[in-house]
Amino acid sequence: MAFLAIDWGTTNRRVFRIEHGVVVATERDDRGASSLSPADYPEEVAGIRARMGDLPVLMAGMVGSTIGWREAPYVAAPAGLGDLAASLERIDDRTAIVPGVAVRDAANPDVMRGEEVQLLGAVEAGMVPPDALLCQPGTHCKWVRMVNGRIAGFDTAMTGELFAMLRLHGILAPQLKAPVTDGEPFREGVRRGADRDLAAALFKIRAAKVLGYRDDADAASYASGLLIGADVATRLDGTPVAILADAALGSLYAAAMETLGGTSTLVDSHQAFVAGIIRIRELQP
Repeated sequence: MAFLAIDWGTTNRRVFRIEHGVVVATERDDRGASSLSPADYPEEVAGIRARMGDLPVLMAGMVGSTIGWREAPYVAAPAGLGDLAASLERIDDRTAIVPGVAVRDAANPDVMRGEEVQLLGAVEAGMVPPDALLCQPGTHCKWVRMVNGRIAGFDTAMTGELFAMLRLHGILAPQLKAPVTDGEPFREGVRRGADRDLAAALFKIRAAKVLGYRDDADAASYASGLLIGADVATRLDGTPVAILADAALGSLYAAAMETLGGTSTLVDSHQAFVAGIIRIRELQP
């Protein structure tokens, strides 16, 4: 059966035309949820159908959030693909939104939208085992414990957003203009970040500049290493980690884990999303 799957994020979206379990066409653009109002979505989806085929549409991500088309209530963890399929938010009989997943714990609450399809899809496709620790780097990095192929629990770290804020605002911003690359400055930052004295370590970037100890060319890589190192050090427990990310960002997290004595594998997040959304389509009532 043919359908259109849309991974609709905050700033970008990716559309897949899927026929008999195979992606036959894709498109990606910057028409994310933050650039649209609820009233815009019918026209947007009509345009996608005009370009990609007049087919049923299954969407996931921020399209189902409070800033999206219509809020799709969260499914409580532990959650599997069947739980998501049973709780679709239906716009009409040919258009639906996949719900997110929530940790409903007053002492440790958390939420995700969009990532759940990738996580469960990675298990569905055999890319990761049903019991695993997964990491999804990004603006809000997800650390997810899978048990029996279900999302058992997770934590979100604002690692990417903190780095973006440091680059744009505050005293360190002029020093953090260079690209972030894996190298000794990055790994030095990872080791220092593992000490978890993050606020003090960040200020020392400024002090090292003033006193002539560090070149600004390395400052962004070092700062990124600090943040990622603090994030990774908190989560590593000897369990191998599956990293769902693009190669560039995923390789930085893999380097951080290697530096701190952990092991990891990179998983294709787009392939995982496709596997997850196809299975949800098959399981929907």
